[in-house]
Amino acid sequence: MNIPIVAIVGRPNVGKSTLFNRLAGERLAIVDETPGTTRDRLFALSEWNGRRFHIVDTGGIDPDFGGKTPLSVGSSDYISEIRSQALIAIHEADAVLFLVDAVHGVTPADLEIAELLRTHQKSVQGKKKPPVLLVVNKADNQKLRDGIYEFYQLGMGEPCPISAYHGSGTGDLLDALVAELPESEEEQSDNSVKIAIVGKPNTGKSSLLNRLAGEERSIVSPIAGTTRDAVDTRIDFDNVAVTLIDTAGIRRRGKIDPGVEKFSVIRSMRAIERCDVALLMIDATDEISAQDTHIAGYILESWKSAVILVNKWDAVEKDTFTIEEYKQRIRNALNFLDYVPMQFISAKTGQRVDQVLPLALQVQKERMARLGTGVLNRILMRAQDLHAPASKTGNILRIYYGTQVRSDPPTFMLYVNNPQWAHFTYLRFIENQIRKEYPFSGTPIRLVLKGKK
Repeated sequence: MNIPIVAIVGRPNVGKSTLFNRLAGERLAIVDETPGTTRDRLFALSEWNGRRFHIVDTGGIDPDFGGKTPLSVGSSDYISEIRSQALIAIHEADAVLFLVDAVHGVTPADLEIAELLRTHQKSVQGKKKPPVLLVVNKADNQKLRDGIYEFYQLGMGEPCPISAYHGSGTGDLLDALVAELPESEEEQSDNSVKIAIVGKPNTGKSSLLNRLAGEERSIVSPIAGTTRDAVDTRIDFDNVAVTLIDTAGIRRRGKIDPGVEKFSVIRSMRAIERCDVALLMIDATDEISAQDTHIAGYILESWKSAVILVNKWDAVEKDTFTIEEYKQRIRNALNFLDYVPMQFISAKTGQRVDQVLPLALQVQKERMARLGTGVLNRILMRAQDLHAPASKTGNILRIYYGTQVRSDPPTFMLYVNNPQWAHFTYLRFIENQIRKEYPFSGTPIRLVLKGKK
């Protein structure tokens, strides 16, 4: 199922991160009065009236912004930044929340964004243009709410007054939003193993797809961001039907602003949702970046299996210890995926590419594996004998028994005295004990605790 994506755009310090936190239901973004505080691209799954959708906070679109001085209003960099935000929302999202500030009124930056939304809101490869909702934030009192009519000059329709900080008006906003969202599309019945090739721009995703498919299915270019939309390639490998999902599609030169290409995480999100196994491409010639960790984190949050592919290995000067040093560096940066196998390849020369699909299919096989109830309970008993749960309150967790209730991913129901007494470190210990019996290589394990009545 394709879940719609809603992007929040607007000039700095209008409350994008505050609204993001409000809609996400928790404080996921850093909120500060200083413009430009949100330096990470953040995503969250939200739901309203039975409709699920992803929220994207575009407050930190430029990954190079880092600790630089916040952009000044009127500067060319500032205009470029807000243009990137608006274009990203148009080309990647299914709906846009255009956020403005009731306290400061209409500003030149607001007019700039509104003009971009109007003039560039065109159909992209047959995709319906995303609806734009004008949201007037910080309307905390009646006087400010009465003054929202000046925002009609933006030409973006009826303004919706809210207070993201206090939560007033957000219910009406969500009602209007879900009414505009496209219907979620159910995936057609397909028994093939779906393998997504994901990673930040210019890591060699399309080159790998062409190698795996055995022909030039995608245009390969050294320019980061040559590909935009997901492209599926169906192949047969050792009598197994495989669908390769590349976060790739052909982009016409000059049609997409460079800032849009930096937002590849959205495209990876869509591909990861549809896949069984994600091939996370890492550039061996570059350092592990925040974009790499964001994509890796979304693989984990989506409970998908994964293989880490370190590409461009042919371009690295090597000695006896090089590969182990690289492994350790990547494991340190992506320590939450320590169960994921790693392969060093060169999509350009074909080095070890023949090992990619067998490894991915082995990971998929382990994703579907099941442990017998007797085997699982022996593991649980041995784990508790080896390391009893610690307690600071005098209440000690007791695991009575467990059973695997599903695969894809492997999910274990553990019956305990009180789920609230379980510390995440002990659950991680239990997971490691299960993996000693059966590794479930590349696949996350889900532990669900059920207390006795």
